[in-house]
Amino acid sequence: MALKVGDTVSQFSGLDAFGKTFDSSTYFGKKWLVVYFYPKDDTPGCTTQACSFRDAYQDFTDLGVAVVGISSDSVPSHLKFQSKFNLPFILLADTKKEIRKLFGVPNDFMGLLDGRATYVIGLDQKIHYIFDSIGGKRHMENALAFLKSVI
Repeated sequence: MALKVGDTVSQFSGLDAFGKTFDSSTYFGKKWLVVYFYPKDDTPGCTTQACSFRDAYQDFTDLGVAVVGISSDSVPSHLKFQSKFNLPFILLADTKKEIRKLFGVPNDFMGLLDGRATYVIGLDQKIHYIFDSIGGKRHMENALAFLKSVI
């Protein structure tokens, strides 16, 4: 079942691009989180999406917001993607799609492709905003506009 605005997000963890464990509980109650799911490293739409978050990263940090990108790609794939495009935020390897299932991110293209969705999680550990679109371009813009309206 997909999480909705107002739902509490359970603790989740995964390995980042450097093989270090990320644990959401270290952020809950301390920072707002933007968690975005994307289909695949180094593909056109996913690169556009990641680079838009990169280019606006200072805007998010100025608001005290952490950004986390998640796909089912491996740790080495994430490291290569992060290095190639100088991505300053966390990328999590969700190779078993457990975090994707926790959020209930729907698949796209008749279930053939991992879906793309962005969640804004508040200090209260609840989802305050969701943007679900196969297009990668507007995820950052919509999340940032929402955050600027509430922080």
